[in-house]
Amino acid sequence: MKFQVGYELDYDFPQPTPLIAILNIHFSRVSDLATPDHMVITPSVPVSGYRDGFGNWCSRLLAPAGHMTISADFVVRDSGLPDPVVLDAQQIAVEDLPEEAIVFLLASRFCDSDRLLDLAWQLFGTTEPGWARVQAVCDFTHQHIAFGYEHARVTRTASEAYEEQIGVCRDFAHLGVAFCRALNIPARYCTGYVSYVGTPEPFPPGDFAAWFEAYLGGEWHTFDPRNNSPRIGRFLMARGRDAADVAITTTFGPNTLQNFRVWADEITGAA
Repeated sequence: MKFQVGYELDYDFPQPTPLIAILNIHFSRVSDLATPDHMVITPSVPVSGYRDGFGNWCSRLLAPAGHMTISADFVVRDSGLPDPVVLDAQQIAVEDLPEEAIVFLLASRFCDSDRLLDLAWQLFGTTEPGWARVQAVCDFTHQHIAFGYEHARVTRTASEAYEEQIGVCRDFAHLGVAFCRALNIPARYCTGYVSYVGTPEPFPPGDFAAWFEAYLGGEWHTFDPRNNSPRIGRFLMARGRDAADVAITTTFGPNTLQNFRVWADEITGAA
């Protein structure tokens, strides 16, 4: 399968403002690009790049005062298969985890697993360790939080999402990550695109998506408590401890995001 994927972000800046963007496809999917995912800045400004501590590609620029658009439109190949389900994936004892997974056991800014420790064991302590336990976390989170864009708040932590029972996809992911970490399961926050292939119409407006990966059986596996079912056409952009590590854009000054569009549409008839 092939997908037409991209975004258009329209900003207004009252003054020249430094900006960091994490908008490129993750290096693990670069070989699937059928056309380049170049970021286009209008008006054109110099852009530099670097890899952060998690391997994500970050673009730096100085946004000029006034209106600026950041956009991309590209084609990605995909297997067309839903997210893998590995029911026999086992939880690994903390003492046997690889060092690179340890950071994803620790509480972070939005995934305050230390505040949810007792609750996590009360809710999930009797479930079978491994895939079943993480799926139980996803089932609970999916049912516990009411989704709505009107509920979005960039400062909401996992424990607050649990208490308020409202949120957007990042809140579902944060709560799932925090519960897993409280249960000694490494979990990392992911952001990117998820298509609507295989889901009933009418489709909602496109948006960037959030999910998480849990470390089980020596591998990282995808879990999506917002949708809570395997999806076709999932395209990763970045991974981190939580949303603070992988913000689409981080601006160092006042600005207004006036409009945005995001798409991940199947190209019908594509080979």
